[in-house]
Amino acid sequence: MTRPQGFPKPLGSYLTPLTRLFAENADPENAVAMKKYMRDLFEFHGIKSPERRVLTRQFLQEQGLPEIEQIEAIVKQLWQLPEREYQYFGVGLLERMRKRLQPDHAALLEYLITTKSWWDTVDGLASHSVGGLFARYPETRQRYLARWRASDNFWLRRTTLLFQLGYKGNTDVQLLFDLIAENLGSSEFFINKAIGWALREYSKTDPAAVQQFVAGTPLEPLSEREALKWMRGKGMLDG
Repeated sequence: MTRPQGFPKPLGSYLTPLTRLFAENADPENAVAMKKYMRDLFEFHGIKSPERRVLTRQFLQEQGLPEIEQIEAIVKQLWQLPEREYQYFGVGLLERMRKRLQPDHAALLEYLITTKSWWDTVDGLASHSVGGLFARYPETRQRYLARWRASDNFWLRRTTLLFQLGYKGNTDVQLLFDLIAENLGSSEFFINKAIGWALREYSKTDPAAVQQFVAGTPLEPLSEREALKWMRGKGMLDG
């Protein structure tokens, strides 16, 4: 479906077909299992990921992407809906539009990270939307990182650890190591897991730097195990 350039689609007309499509494909039996897997934190339509991806493609072929001026209102509406599939759709929508996000959208991303927070939405937001925005706008990154890295909200701190996952050779390694150092001694599973994940991903770019950092840093066992997993699997480490 094509629309004249710059012709905004009303919010209701954009989301109504999505809610109808997801409701028509709901599976109550799957919904019970999915809710249980997510510790009863969220309601579900019961649409598993492969089918949801098909439905999402179908919806976007028919409706297209919204105008960038509407993205904040649309995603916040998605976050208000009870079924978790709508938050997944919102994360995917932002990922598709990540090159069009502007510095002002950092506040939206912060809202999404700290609202209905769990790894299933936070990690995608961190590694794609936040990562892309911070790469394009260093001043925005500096301003938000200063606050997020000192936050009591561990999902924001997890985001600071994960936003560079896709940076590879462009990773600010000293920043990564500093952020990890600031979170040492945490008893929070999602922080210690993120430390290991970030190090494991960077080890694919500079294994020697990661090995040296791990050897000289008192990481939690979970973090160390995750950090060295890729190198160990490649036979790059003894034991």
